[in-house]
Amino acid sequence: MRIARPLRLALALAVVIGWTPGAQAQRDPVLVPEVSQKEVQVRQGFTGTDLLLFGAVIDPQERAGKFDVIVVLKGPAGPIRLREKRQIGGIWMNADSTAFRSAPSFFAVASSRPIDQIVDERTAAIFEFGTDFIQLSPSGSIDLEEQARFRAGLVDLREQQGLYQTIEDGVSLREDVLYQARIRLPSNVQTGNYTAETFAVRNGRVLASAVADVEVRKVGFERFVEVFADRQPFLYGMVAIMLSLFMGWFAGRLFNRG
Repeated sequence: MRIARPLRLALALAVVIGWTPGAQAQRDPVLVPEVSQKEVQVRQGFTGTDLLLFGAVIDPQERAGKFDVIVVLKGPAGPIRLREKRQIGGIWMNADSTAFRSAPSFFAVASSRPIDQIVDERTAAIFEFGTDFIQLSPSGSIDLEEQARFRAGLVDLREQQGLYQTIEDGVSLREDVLYQARIRLPSNVQTGNYTAETFAVRNGRVLASAVADVEVRKVGFERFVEVFADRQPFLYGMVAIMLSLFMGWFAGRLFNRG
């Protein structure tokens, strides 16, 4: 029998609160995360969706001081090559280029306050709290100045596409226990496995973290095309070429009749 997500969260809270021996021995807070959708289905005409991440922060010792919560949502990572265009002789041409071995296809950070008011720069860099701290792996030798320029270009491009987001004050807290954050997945989001990692922070120190998984996948005809292209790339290419030739021939016949 399937149990609704809010009920599962309530049961998990009851277990954590009611487990007295463990609660007394537990020194650090416990995070109980949930997501509104474990699976996001991409169909024809998909315009994006809002993903709700919520849960609770349980502090067995009930220490004084408020928590801050930071949520980091990452999409599948993969290699990417960036090319820089320059105007040479009045013509825009590809100039310098660099490659990164691993860059997240989607990256969003939501926090209960601005990040620089929650943690210092060193902690933010360790946990990737912000687009300035995304851990990219450059391929080959590259000087730091050039790496920073290409990193900034990648972040700026994907921010314009809605794929990289920084949402300050994007996490709401109730009674320093319950939290929720809403992150927008755009229509051009890549399919694959996404990880939503939630952090509980107090006085600039990360006290607890927990991970929830989300799968974004195509369904219907789009799924059929994706699987066919992945498993039979040669046949997919031949079908695409034949379809293009047919459409060109048909359009020519249609306009000639007109």
